[in-house]
Amino acid sequence: MTRLSVNINKIATLRNARGGNNPDVIKVALDCERFGAQGITVHPRPDERHIRYTDVLQLKDVVKTEFNIEGYPDDRFMRIISLARPAQATLVPDSPDAITSNAGWDTLKHAHFLTERIKQIKSYGVRVSVFVDPIPRMIEGAIKIGADRVELYTEPYAHEFLVNKEVAVKPYKECARIADEGGLGVNAGHDLDLNNLGYLALHIPYLEEVSIGHALICDALTYGLENTIQLYLKQLRQN
Repeated sequence: MTRLSVNINKIATLRNARGGNNPDVIKVALDCERFGAQGITVHPRPDERHIRYTDVLQLKDVVKTEFNIEGYPDDRFMRIISLARPAQATLVPDSPDAITSNAGWDTLKHAHFLTERIKQIKSYGVRVSVFVDPIPRMIEGAIKIGADRVELYTEPYAHEFLVNKEVAVKPYKECARIADEGGLGVNAGHDLDLNNLGYLALHIPYLEEVSIGHALICDALTYGLENTIQLYLKQLRQN
């Protein structure tokens, strides 16, 4: 079954809005695991507007499932990875002031830079996933630079899903096939929710992991965190 990794950035955003430690990011991460999540994802940004570097270092000692750290692979990020040694590092091409990830890597244009960073991260014993758009040549580029996985950027899928499900999923099926045949694992994330998750997982049978934060935390306001995680897992189990 496709694993569910819960991105807890929004929990940290809520905490930071008032100062103090409510909600407790570490406790929520442990609760997510207790409620069935198979991974915890964080994306520490330079301004620490949500997840802080201290959060990452605390989480590395308590997360028992798969710990995934996302970010732009600058020197700061590389130091975090060297210290935290998560199960997975997901490389994204965000600028420091980006509100959220909004595009994948050009794995051809940035091949040299990514190759060197991937090699360094792998030397720490950390699996590397590269955030990419659902474009075949970008998948092929990811294979050449030595990535272990790709994370397919699913915002375009989420938007098109509301109009035409078959059209929405088509490029993802093709790119996932290319990745799988090239020896890459396939992850996915961004704007996945209870409406569109099951359909994506159904059409990508070798989807290894989805990382979901914003929609899941929003749903938890209505359904509660434990029930929400079970609802997302149910979408994955149906396929």
